[in-house]
Amino acid sequence: MFTVRRADAQDGEALGEIHAAAWEAAYAPFFDPEFAARAVRSRRMRWHERIAEGTATILLAEYESRPLAMSAYGPSSSRPGLAEILTFYSHPDSWGSGVAAALMTETLRSLSDNGFAQVHLWTLRDTPRSRRFYSKCGFTERGTARAFDFGDGNPLDQVEFERVC
Repeated sequence: MFTVRRADAQDGEALGEIHAAAWEAAYAPFFDPEFAARAVRSRRMRWHERIAEGTATILLAEYESRPLAMSAYGPSSSRPGLAEILTFYSHPDSWGSGVAAALMTETLRSLSDNGFAQVHLWTLRDTPRSRRFYSKCGFTERGTARAFDFGDGNPLDQVEFERVC
């Protein structure tokens, strides 16, 4: 049984570990190794500040008190009236366990409870695992793409998914 709760000030380290481990497994192969290593370190350190900012709702999924997956969402900055899932990661140790599906269910419930009828998100075009996951969760590709620069000056293509909450 997975539990999902809102992240609080004490969860910064756990969120950072989930984000860094998942990002390293899924995204690091797209980057120069030195840049990827810096990006992983950065993801471990940023979550205390993001929690304190309070600009996004951050949810944390756990199994037997072990943090395994995280999501962050808020109003879309590009599509008025929609929500946007800004971050959605599960620790690679938990891939295939069902924790990400449980987290997505609770994320969508929370969005609906907060008055959102529709949500969108962006994911890398060349990450078939994430694209399959979002499709299994009822998201559809919108046909919209964008180039996103993670900070190394070499933008990668992202595709947009959306669904009703």
